Amino acid sequence: MKIAVFTSNQPRHLALLNAMAEVADEVIAVQECNTVFPGRVADFFRRSPVMQAYFQKVIEAERSVFGDIGFARNNVRQLPVRMGDLNMIDPALLAPALDADTIIVFGASWIKAPLIDRLTEKRAINIHMGISPFYRGSSCNFWALYDDNPQFVGATIHMLSRGLDSGQMLFHALPKPEAVEPFRLGMLAVRAAHLALKDALADGSLWKMPLVQQDKAVEIRYTRNADFTDAVAEEYLARGRDAAWVGSMLAKAEKPELLAPRFL
Repeated sequence: MKIAVFTSNQPRHLALLNAMAEVADEVIAVQECNTVFPGRVADFFRRSPVMQAYFQKVIEAERSVFGDIGFARNNVRQLPVRMGDLNMIDPALLAPALDADTIIVFGASWIKAPLIDRLTEKRAINIHMGISPFYRGSSCNFWALYDDNPQFVGATIHMLSRGLDSGQMLFHALPKPEAVEPFRLGMLAVRAAHLALKDALADGSLWKMPLVQQDKAVEIRYTRNADFTDAVAEEYLARGRDAAWVGSMLAKAEKPELLAPRFL
């Protein structure tokens, strides 16, 4: 089996490549690269003292779950490009990826025509970090925690579509409900998505799952990158949420209606 992954270059993205490499003969990785020091280096997110403080916690949580940046497994072929350049590349140059048996998108930039049309024709899968249709857009698991809704921290595995996070859904993946620090909870949600998707590909169950349309009527938030400001990050950090808070909130929260949930 040949799997193509359109993704980025942080440890969590590398972890997905290595997870797919465990069940594939070959993985073709198209990686859009950002700084691995967000907050300290101006890139997708701004450089500021509060962003540095926020992303230091993100980095620590990510490293605790996925380790540091490093090299991919031997059966992974990588094509690195700058974040935002993907839509300017001739799709013909991406033929090794577009010819794969399964295509996965995770952490890539907004993919536009003509590439999005090729990917949807190939029935590409998207890993959305957030529980759709409740939280859609950018940084959804942050906003779930900001809204005091840790029960909505997870991932949605759905079909890639032209609309952002609007494709038909396959299943939800979530971390086990336990008292863990909020930043770590978000990274455990990423790991749950990786493991659940790997298992569904390995046993062939992924393509047997019914597709479920997203119901926008139950949407809680739709967010964009611009919504995550210094003021929002500073306010969130000042709350000092910890593992005990996560455990307490999960214990008393009304459970969301999930689609074939997998807790890992």
